[in-house]
Amino acid sequence: MSYWNTNVARHPGILRAVSAGCASALDVGCGDGLLARKLASAVPSVTGIDKSPEMIAQARSLSSDTFVEGDFLSADLGTYDFICSVATIHHLDFEAALARMRDMLNPGGVLVVVGLARDASVTDWAATIAAAPVVRIVKTLRRAHGPDGMPAMQPQMSYGEVRTTARRLLPGVRYRRHVLRRYSLTWQKPS
Repeated sequence: MSYWNTNVARHPGILRAVSAGCASALDVGCGDGLLARKLASAVPSVTGIDKSPEMIAQARSLSSDTFVEGDFLSADLGTYDFICSVATIHHLDFEAALARMRDMLNPGGVLVVVGLARDASVTDWAATIAAAPVVRIVKTLRRAHGPDGMPAMQPQMSYGEVRTTARRLLPGVRYRRHVLRRYSLTWQKPS
């Protein structure tokens, strides 16, 4: 099953962040497993976790990779060389989730989080308004859609709050705000 939406648009960047020799990866909030299936072409052992029984059922029906139905903040998952999460962290306690991802990384491992945040400043609103025509055109041309049953939730944290908190928890993190209403955090754990 293949589709495109503003979350899937971030997949190529996530896949580029996987380092050579990466042996294990975790996709937090894996949904129907699309990104996990893509990761499996580069990483020998891929695990996806999602709290939604419907999403995990879809993921398992489409792949033989390991999919765990459960709460990321309490599930027994182990450690990984690569951890990613797309449009999920705003469904969780941001600090607890980011700290857990950091702690589950093996030394030298890479973390990539793509998330949603709310506009809270004049700069935020200006960026959103300026990007709106581009977002609309791209979504229309690409026939944006996603899997049925994907849980949705409005983000509570602002872009500034995300950036500040991420920099505190992940010293040296690279924060980027993207045109298609997403931000990304990329961080490598010290060896």
